[in-house]
Amino acid sequence: MKHQRACMEEAIKWATPIFTGMLDDECLPDNEIASIAPCLSRTMVLPKQLSVVKTPWDRCMKSFAALALAVILAPAALAQHQTFVVNPDASEVKMTLKSTHELVNGTFHVQSGSIDFDRSTPRMSGSVVVNAGSGKTGNDSRDKKMNKEILKVEQHATVSFEPRTHAGAIAPSGDSTIQVTGIFTLLGTPHEITIPMLVHLEGASATAQAHFVVPYVEWGLKNPSFLIWKADNDVAIDLKLAGTISQ
Repeated sequence: MKHQRACMEEAIKWATPIFTGMLDDECLPDNEIASIAPCLSRTMVLPKQLSVVKTPWDRCMKSFAALALAVILAPAALAQHQTFVVNPDASEVKMTLKSTHELVNGTFHVQSGSIDFDRSTPRMSGSVVVNAGSGKTGNDSRDKKMNKEILKVEQHATVSFEPRTHAGAIAPSGDSTIQVTGIFTLLGTPHEITIPMLVHLEGASATAQAHFVVPYVEWGLKNPSFLIWKADNDVAIDLKLAGTISQ
């Protein structure tokens, strides 16, 4: 209801200058409003945001058409605004780190996520939050070192991504490929990043998948290399989000 009210107010705001430009007659005093109500052939009562004005019938009809168009477009604008609510149990984050001796694969748990978007504009908002201490690579000692020395989970319990804008059209249903730009926060420090994302909408269900690279050393994290075991300075991330769409 809040979004709908805002859309309607915006529609009235948009229509007001149209009335102002099309109607040149002076507004009637408040005490005359009641007396002219039946005389639709000569006058028109506008919404509360607008005044009651004297106008010929042709101008009246043009003005009414302009307002009607604004009101009709308001629900359409509302329909463009949607919220993607992430289901953590159906979502996952995978990491892949190359080293001289092995390929380290790991998973992290998505803690929460909610993204607001509007298919008619590039703006996005919301966040996806990952539990930094949930990482599992199949090696307990390595995971403890990762949590303590690299991710420092006692000081920084989460890793997050906050989308700000997207490039590319989001189809009302089916697959869409877009570029999402936002803020990736790691060790409490924000970094701007653009992530290619495949979005699939199907009724009230939605998924989003992405593959991207995080330059973790450049962003201030420690490289886990030791002795002859050397790790890359970048880590590959595969993100899969699943959830529902609401308006």
